[in-house]
Amino acid sequence: MKPITRALLSVSDKTGIVDFAAGLSKLGVDIVSTGGTAKLLREKGVKVRDVSELTGFPEMLDGRVKTLHPKVHGGILAIRSNPAHAASLKDHEISVIDMVVVNLYPFEKTAAKPDVEFEELIENIDIGGPTMIRSAAKNFEDVAVVVDPADYAGILEELGKGGLERERRLALARKAFATTAAYDGFISTTLQQRAEPGLPKNFHLNFQKVMDLRYGENPHQSAALYRNSAVAGRGLAYAPQLHGKELSYNNFVDLEAAWRVTQEFSEPVTAIIKHTNPCGIANGKTLVESYTRALSVDPVSSFGSVIAVNRKLDLATAEEMSKLFVEAIIAPGFEADALEKLKTKKNLRLIDMSATAGDEYGPQLKSVGGGLLVQTPDTMGAKPDEWKRATKRQPTEEEMRALVFAWRVVKHVKSNAIVFGRDGIVVGVGAGQMSRVDSVKLAAMKALDLKHDLKGTVLGSDAFFPFPDGVEEAAKQGATAVVQPGGSVRDNEVVEAADRLGMAMMMTGIRHFRH
Repeated sequence: MKPITRALLSVSDKTGIVDFAAGLSKLGVDIVSTGGTAKLLREKGVKVRDVSELTGFPEMLDGRVKTLHPKVHGGILAIRSNPAHAASLKDHEISVIDMVVVNLYPFEKTAAKPDVEFEELIENIDIGGPTMIRSAAKNFEDVAVVVDPADYAGILEELGKGGLERERRLALARKAFATTAAYDGFISTTLQQRAEPGLPKNFHLNFQKVMDLRYGENPHQSAALYRNSAVAGRGLAYAPQLHGKELSYNNFVDLEAAWRVTQEFSEPVTAIIKHTNPCGIANGKTLVESYTRALSVDPVSSFGSVIAVNRKLDLATAEEMSKLFVEAIIAPGFEADALEKLKTKKNLRLIDMSATAGDEYGPQLKSVGGGLLVQTPDTMGAKPDEWKRATKRQPTEEEMRALVFAWRVVKHVKSNAIVFGRDGIVVGVGAGQMSRVDSVKLAAMKALDLKHDLKGTVLGSDAFFPFPDGVEEAAKQGATAVVQPGGSVRDNEVVEAADRLGMAMMMTGIRHFRH
């Protein structure tokens, strides 16, 4: 156990610092501080000495140089049990510093500001802070380093018992090194992206664990949820859970898939998701209409599903949803009476995206043995004005609306992906098959099993048709129009088949594989 006699406080985030400093002072700790931190503590009546009193030098260069001095780092880095170190301290009149309390300039918040000037970005790169943190963390046997206001209360409690145990000091050091590593990594990535937009040469991850999950995809796998500080406050990982059981790994995966597909649409839309694939998607004039239409697509598979909507969930929709066993519902907010109704379902998980929605698209990550695959997200929406008609027949207005709807949905189905749809509703989904014609057959089989009439539907395909058989099968089932990227060496054969069958075909020039 190590007592604390002197602490150096220099924080950008002032949360809790006054109470912490006052607590240290009551325990007899000599407090040394810098700039704004010292000013605040004095204003609040906490006894404090300026770091310039310790070093004999004033703060210089607009505050760029405050703590970069042997009388600071010598006092931090000296090994107390080393006679040579003790002699050096005595010879140079250096006082030991037993605790360093530092958090860093808000580089991430600055970088997140729209149109932030490069000069402002550079000025928010902390130098003295990381240096002190690393010095204190390296010498954790004798020095405590504190980088997180959440640790203040526990430290005061332990100090009240006489000092800080080694295990506590080591835990603080681990957190400190993680903090400086993440800080430097984010700076490096940001500056690289400014110089060369796109994926950086060196990819640094900065994720903090939020919670351990019960298990992963299967009970024998461990799992946890981490948050990406680069998009702090945005995205599913930051969304509050308003009700229900703890979310599982698979719940998170399904919720992400459900939420993403609803964001493709401006009109009221409901997506019902099972194992990341849609089993029902539909729009409507109202949210409740979109839900009842989506449910009608596959009411059997919808049992135990995850549901997403793109409107604040109202009571009428909540009453309909409460009739079905659902694992989770995600929405951009819940009306008070709707929330009260859904909370009668004890285990139903309710996720509120109202405060966390927005542009949270960061690089997409997938691990491979010994490495990491990184890609930019597929944010390309439907752009029908840029599509090209490949067939002799032009789609009707009704077909065109249905094609746009199908194209928005098929982007979110596992490849090979096929969607049969009408204007505003999906009626058949073929996902994850090894051949495209099999996906067509599967989508048709599911639709017919559920008593859906495929006559007059349209077909959306996430990638090109390698052979005419997929289009021929779609026409056989009643589809009259197709939207697909094109790009096959047999495009001519595919188009000839569509012309022969009286179909209209639009080519987007964009592929939407989803692996």
